[in-house]
Amino acid sequence: MEIVEIKEILTNGTKLDEVTIRGWVKSNRDSGKIAFLEINDGSSINNVQVVYKKQSTKGFDEVKAARTGSSVLAIGKVKFNEKSEQKYEVVADEVKLLKQAHEDYPLQKKQHSLEFLRDNAHLRARTTTFAAIMNVRSKLAFAIHKFFQENGFLWVATPIITSNDAEGAGENFDLVHNLEKPFFDKAGKLTVSGQLNAEAYAQAFRQVYTFGPTFRAERSHTNRHMSEFWMIEPEIAFIDLKQLMLVIEAFVKTVVKSTIKECEDSFAFFKKNKPELETRLNTLVKNKFEKLEYRQAIELLQKAVAKGHKFEDNNIHFGMDLASEHERYICEVEFNAPVFLYNYPKKIKAFYMKANADGETVAACDLLVPGVGEIVGGSQREDDYDKLMERCKELKIDISSIQWYLDLRKYGYFSSAGFGLGFERLIMYILDLENIKDAIPFPRVEGVLKF
Repeated sequence: MEIVEIKEILTNGTKLDEVTIRGWVKSNRDSGKIAFLEINDGSSINNVQVVYKKQSTKGFDEVKAARTGSSVLAIGKVKFNEKSEQKYEVVADEVKLLKQAHEDYPLQKKQHSLEFLRDNAHLRARTTTFAAIMNVRSKLAFAIHKFFQENGFLWVATPIITSNDAEGAGENFDLVHNLEKPFFDKAGKLTVSGQLNAEAYAQAFRQVYTFGPTFRAERSHTNRHMSEFWMIEPEIAFIDLKQLMLVIEAFVKTVVKSTIKECEDSFAFFKKNKPELETRLNTLVKNKFEKLEYRQAIELLQKAVAKGHKFEDNNIHFGMDLASEHERYICEVEFNAPVFLYNYPKKIKAFYMKANADGETVAACDLLVPGVGEIVGGSQREDDYDKLMERCKELKIDISSIQWYLDLRKYGYFSSAGFGLGFERLIMYILDLENIKDAIPFPRVEGVLKF
């Protein structure tokens, strides 16, 4: 008995005759002598309708009692149905109830709030909304690996357990154990970034990337923060900031285009309720990414305030860390396109970023996109050992935990640049999701560890 996937029926129904399908019940309507099952098997975000009849379908009485969530099997003929949104249905000769769902199954054929579904994260993948999101997540991850592999990058599995705080922000999760003898020779932490390790490998392979989970103990209860998330972090030797921005633009456009192509059903589902999504994606993949120095951005924002524009923070000055409202004004109002801001004040950026000749700024960039603001952060790395050591001392960074990283500069480290992109934030952006917790299978945030 060969099982046919529902995706195959929905796309190639004219080529099929009798099929055997199995999946989970989305709805089950009994009209007495005839009944209708909506079944999904995970091969498509869309369901197939199974028509089964009291007089002619074996197993009718058993399956008409199948609750939402139950698993069933159906054998029958594929028929064209011009009245249905899905053009093909299965008229069943036989149906079987494989496993009845308990009557307290929490997902029913109605609209559930996203908050309710977060509380039932172990089941929410069974909804069309999360089937669409997770389909996009899967295809986007593949597109990311494909971009780097086709462009000569080496994938590096950087450590999850580290001894350093790569960003210097003190947001690590410390590892706690109950052994009388310490497990490591220094305190262990969950990584906040794989960048430092990726830099080491870039000095051997020139182009590398790491793509994996990272952890931050931020007590930020916003729709854009989680304690566990995935990061994409490429590192390239022998390039500068200008060249890095070209890589970022090519990367973002390529992976988004590929995902749109591979996930037509998922994007079609979201566009029904968010017709502006198509404009957002076209703006990203078709527009040239503009470039603007941080100083110019400050001047632009100051002029906007002088002309009467109201920000929540109107105290625009050099050295400030721009808020999302400022970033969105720049890319939405001034340019209506993605914008690179670059050459930031060094006092608001990480210790490893290369100092510019002016002594005030570093060779760093952020990519701002309409609708969100910043989604990518990158920089050229400081290649001068003495300057990097001095910067660490300025920021009172524990050098003992990163001496190996500093020493790279002694051994032929001419230049290097790279960027970081939060995977879930990219998913949020391309699907216009309001909460980052909906972009990952099982979200982790302060105060909650349910699953």
